[in-house]
Amino acid sequence: HLDWSTIVPLSELDFKDREQYDYAPASTPDAVDSYKRVLTVLGEIAAEYCAPRSENVDLSGASFHGGKVTYATGTSESLKLLAQSDLMGMTLPRKYGGLNFPAVVFTMAQEIIARSDASLQNLFGLQGVAEIIHAFASEELQDKYLPLFCQGKVTGAMALTEPEAGSDLQNVKLKATQGEDGTWYIHGVKRFITNGNADILLVLARSDFDEEGGLGLSLFLCEGKDGVTVRRIEDKLGIHGSPTCELQFDRVPARLIGERKRGLVTYVLALLNGARIGTAAQSIGIAQAALQEARVFASTRLQYGRRIDTIPAVAEMLTEMQVQIAAARALTYEASVIMDRTAGTARKLISLQQDTSQTDPATVKAIKKEAKKYERLVLLLTPLAKYFSTEMSNRVTSDAIQVLG
Repeated sequence: HLDWSTIVPLSELDFKDREQYDYAPASTPDAVDSYKRVLTVLGEIAAEYCAPRSENVDLSGASFHGGKVTYATGTSESLKLLAQSDLMGMTLPRKYGGLNFPAVVFTMAQEIIARSDASLQNLFGLQGVAEIIHAFASEELQDKYLPLFCQGKVTGAMALTEPEAGSDLQNVKLKATQGEDGTWYIHGVKRFITNGNADILLVLARSDFDEEGGLGLSLFLCEGKDGVTVRRIEDKLGIHGSPTCELQFDRVPARLIGERKRGLVTYVLALLNGARIGTAAQSIGIAQAALQEARVFASTRLQYGRRIDTIPAVAEMLTEMQVQIAAARALTYEASVIMDRTAGTARKLISLQQDTSQTDPATVKAIKKEAKKYERLVLLLTPLAKYFSTEMSNRVTSDAIQVLG
């Protein structure tokens, strides 16, 4: 029930891809039909394949032996099937093998996966790493890595957190030094890195030591096989299928993403917007799965000669759970739509600026104003959606436990 007439043209840039790809949509209804079909396929995979494996995934978890991380069997099987179904490059352009879907559709996809297996959503949601490469890296890096992400041949990780720099990323100490030949090398430790065993890592490191705080930080891309050592995986209370790693970097060669000193203030901020929405979608999926379990139980459990979902206190609890989930979903989808409008407006502005002969200065000025408005809204809504949805998920899952006694 979203306003697709404003979302789709921005995502499809007035359907220009139709000239090169016969499977690209030719209109907004055509695009929306494609979204529904893909989400239906994803829903079938999640329900029939991923969900039956999720319990064993969480019981066995990812393992760590001899410095090597191994996914749970169910995790590897699910990732393989998602890749075979061409679902690992949902928001990337078609020229790399992606689906070029809007962020809001990817948010829906993450919620669906989270309902079936919360751990799997952590890994599926890290497609955001590829989005940052697409948005800010050189064409050389895009051409090299983005097709691999779309094919599901590589996984990604965001290496941001350190022992003394969790949420306070301005205090990142990991060093990036440049050799005489211009190659960058990374030294130091990162901690609590989701999927730290990934093939491709985006690493926030201090490249300019004379600059304090966030101004001295840059973003780098490195490959796990080039000397990144997993020191251990964390022992967590849940989501065991997603390995959370401590990483050691010993002179690991890396490539600079974008420009120096913009790692935190530009690139990581964009990365975190997507990550916050992913966490919100995961929270909603977990809560929806918990509500479903509670409903099934309450409709079959008999006490005092009646189903417990007919007892007013239990019925009210189930209704309140549903209302909270609906509110979180509405907020999160709206935040995703604003992300789409932000990205789409930026692309439209670039396109207009490249063709100055056909561009009215007043039009460019109006679009710039619109772009700034959406940027401010993204900064407001993405953390709000994450906060509201995660708090909601904790309440709903706790209430679900109470319904089950």
